[in-house]
Amino acid sequence: MYNSPLMELKDLTQAMDRFVTAKGWYQPDTPRPQTPKNLAASLCIEAAEVLELFQWTDRVPDSSALASELADVTLYLLQLARVSGIDLEAAVLDKLSLNYKRTWDETPSSERNPDVHED
Repeated sequence: MYNSPLMELKDLTQAMDRFVTAKGWYQPDTPRPQTPKNLAASLCIEAAEVLELFQWTDRVPDSSALASELADVTLYLLQLARVSGIDLEAAVLDKLSLNYKRTWDETPSSERNPDVHED
């Protein structure tokens, strides 16, 4: 159904939207309402399933299982952004721009000991 080797986020979001529509999950009486809360919970559950693959090991035990769980996480993330009216591509680019200005290896001034003076 999806033969293109590469798809942009908007294309993936539209594909997820078509899937949810086909399953009837936008209908008022659906057993899987597409609310931000439900999608956020589902996203966390799927992320936990990614973590479960690494339980008791540092190695990827099954790359196809990991790929499947990462796909689940991605699909819920795309759907959560869509129903919340978030342009995920813009949000990611904005966050990357902010992160380029951040440093992680330095202690923030608010956490430094005020009694210790650097000369």
